[in-house]
Amino acid sequence: MPGPDRAKASAPTEPAIRDPWLRAAAYQPMVEGGPKVVALGGGYGLSTTLRAARHYASSVTGVVSVADDGGSSGRLRRAFGIPAPGDLRRCLVALADHDSIWAEAFERRFDAMELQGHPLGNIILAGLTSTLGDFGLAIDEALRLLGAVGRVVPATAEPVTLKATYMRSGGTLEQPIAVQGVVEGEVLVGRTPGLTEVSVVPPDPRVPDEALQAIVNADQICIGPGSLFTSVLAVAAIPAIREALQQAKGQRTYICNLSEQHPETSGFTMSDHVSTILAHGVPLDVIVHDPTRLPLGQPTEAIIVTRPLADRTGRLHDAELLAAALSSLM
Repeated sequence: MPGPDRAKASAPTEPAIRDPWLRAAAYQPMVEGGPKVVALGGGYGLSTTLRAARHYASSVTGVVSVADDGGSSGRLRRAFGIPAPGDLRRCLVALADHDSIWAEAFERRFDAMELQGHPLGNIILAGLTSTLGDFGLAIDEALRLLGAVGRVVPATAEPVTLKATYMRSGGTLEQPIAVQGVVEGEVLVGRTPGLTEVSVVPPDPRVPDEALQAIVNADQICIGPGSLFTSVLAVAAIPAIREALQQAKGQRTYICNLSEQHPETSGFTMSDHVSTILAHGVPLDVIVHDPTRLPLGQPTEAIIVTRPLADRTGRLHDAELLAAALSSLM
């Protein structure tokens, strides 16, 4: 029989305990000597900003909304109790290796039976979370699978529900009144006109340390573009993230939308977007704005940089034009 020393040596070692949000990823910098860029938001707008940052940044981190409760994200969220994966998936693909077949596969959407409407990337993130027992580790594995060049971090380490107040006119022509109310859930919030304020439930969710440290240490923090209440403020107005933005020494840059979004921002000018963000306690230093697409409105105290930013359709930001505008600020 082996002696006690041999028995001890042959025993399996305990796996190292890993913080799911603080890991030294061995990704190569995109541009040596470039700025450290953090981008906040959700949806297609944030993925465009991440693609733009790849042109001039030495490192890039996406801090992504996980408040979505519709479509594939909503179904997986309800089924498995995970944060919404859809916006994260888009950001993972935006940072993927250009030659990665997985990047194309992640966006492939099933069109039959029980999987109808689910992109493969959402299913993979849900499966990795179930296998690894942690949503953050699942994102890390997806980053490795895609050969990604940056980091993607959920804005909260737990599922959250978007909550908003609205104010609109009611009553009659003879007796008009102001009607105020509250709606919950990202889909319903996005369909509600007259929005005035947005928050999340629970009101002060835990935010991954990696997200907060990236914001505080960034040279440039890009906020948006994207749906003002359901993407941009769904991240920036979270208390811990808002506090990190207030403490940040880097340039806080808002990338304004190209058009109003019905009904979420019907009638909004650029200055309406900015004043709404500032009213939520989110500081801004620079506004990047395409004046040919959205009216300026009333002047703002922030520095306004005007550039052509739209792609050939006129509806979406062009990643290369946006990269030229953002890199010129550094």
